[in-house]
Order: sequence, then C-alpha cells, then structure tokens
Amino acid sequence: MEPNHLMDLGGGVGWIGTLFIGALAGIIADKVMKTNHGLLMNIVIGIVGSYIGAFLANALGIQLGEIFSGWFWGNLIVAAVGAVVLIWLLRLVRGR
Repeated sequence: MEPNHLMDLGGGVGWIGTLFIGALAGIIADKVMKTNHGLLMNIVIGIVGSYIGAFLANALGIQLGEIFSGWFWGNLIVAAVGAVVLIWLLRLVRGR
C-alpha cells in the first residue's frame, strides 16, 4: 500500500492519534532544535512536520510501515524528522 496522506504509514490513527503523535513529534523537534515553543505550537509543528516527513519518506521510497509493526513508531519518526526540518526551514527563512 502506497502512503498517500497524513499519518498513513501502516494504519490510520485518527484525529486523537494525530494530535498525540503531533505533540510528541513537536516536543522532540523542540528539544533537538533547542527552541522553546508551547504545547499548542508543538502540536502544530508536529502535524505540519508529519506532512513534510511523509513527503520526504515517499520521495526517498522509505516505507516505515513495513519496518515497524503497527502505526505508532513509524509515524512518530516521520513526524519528528519533518518537524525538525520545518523548524530548520523557519530558522533559515528568518535568518537566525
């Protein structure tokens, strides 16, 4: 099965799962990039980052749903990587 939308790397997670994974991914990216965002901003960054991460994973041909059994770990890794890329891009645009 070819992933084609948000959080579809081995099973749909629904809105609650999307918010939970988005929050965790945002917190991970927040710590990795040494920023200090609030919980709501972490959720937004994590959800937007999941789109970026899914795009990058699809472009590179990476199927984390096949590597990890279940939906949680694959989606969390993709969302966290995408959130880190998003924060990096925002820093690049702002010139910091």
